Amino acid sequence: MKPISRALNAISICNAAHNMTIRVLMTGSDGFVGPHIEKALRRICGAETEIVATSKAGGVHPQLGEMQALDVTDAAAVHATIARNDPTHVLHLAAIAAVGAASTDPGTAWAVHVGGTRNLAQALLDHAPRCWLLNVGSGLIYGETAKSGRLLDESAVPAPVDDYGVTKAAADLALGALVRRGLKVIRLRPFNHTGARQTEAFVIPAFAMQIARIEAGQIEPVLRVGNLDAERDFLDVRDVARAYALTVQRSDSLEPGLILNVASGIPRRIGDLLLKLLTQSTVPITIEHDPERRRPSDLPRIIGDATRARELLGWRPEYTLDDTLRAVLDDCRRRAARD
Repeated sequence: MKPISRALNAISICNAAHNMTIRVLMTGSDGFVGPHIEKALRRICGAETEIVATSKAGGVHPQLGEMQALDVTDAAAVHATIARNDPTHVLHLAAIAAVGAASTDPGTAWAVHVGGTRNLAQALLDHAPRCWLLNVGSGLIYGETAKSGRLLDESAVPAPVDDYGVTKAAADLALGALVRRGLKVIRLRPFNHTGARQTEAFVIPAFAMQIARIEAGQIEPVLRVGNLDAERDFLDVRDVARAYALTVQRSDSLEPGLILNVASGIPRRIGDLLLKLLTQSTVPITIEHDPERRRPSDLPRIIGDATRARELLGWRPEYTLDDTLRAVLDDCRRRAARD
């Protein structure tokens, strides 16, 4: 395509996005990422963007407001919710968020990740066939393939090593097959991301919360850790939310079934992240290895290649690692002060 044609195409996409009403239904919107996406959507797609927040229990969220109750494993409820709200986009966040939780209760992981995702896809095919489904999967589906040590792009073979990765991969593959039936789906594969309000089931807030409690005098000055040699690809949750919002904005220019990695491409050793957090501590802290914190399926290195997201979305990370770690530690200090 010639440069002028590309420019005109970009302008027409932008104008189309501005002329249509974007109505985004979010599942699992009360989780860690949902509130960040709400901010990103309004900034990127416009303040007039309609956001339909849903969560398993429903209720009122301090930022998102009224949330409709939606259990994605309930097929009838999913069909009714899609028919009632007629969204232009569904951003599917509902999940068993932590790897350990999925391993502890694999039945629920299969029901939510695979059954719930298929319920949504079928409801869209039946009631809103023009709606885009943005499925939030995981870079962990690459699993054993990561042992090559190379950056993982979207052509890397999924080879998950645990219940979390297996169920996320199964949902991803099922959605790819449904494209042949007319499903308009974008399969997002985010790598590790963190930020304020993430739970201690994840490594960086687990470190930061221990530091905050030590500083507050609530526990002894010993920080218990698992595997510090693993390397992971970490992003700020605000950068991940922006990638999702850009996907919504540009969805009509994308191919159904498209896979997009959301990653930094930078390996970060877990032990180095811990040292960065410890340099921000106000008290001396001793590190102690805890065998209970070492997962048997740990892979030495999982790093993603997000070239496709850069090319198709114009996305790249904006927050530095220091920005992210500071935000997490400050949040944990506030939480510790409330305990």
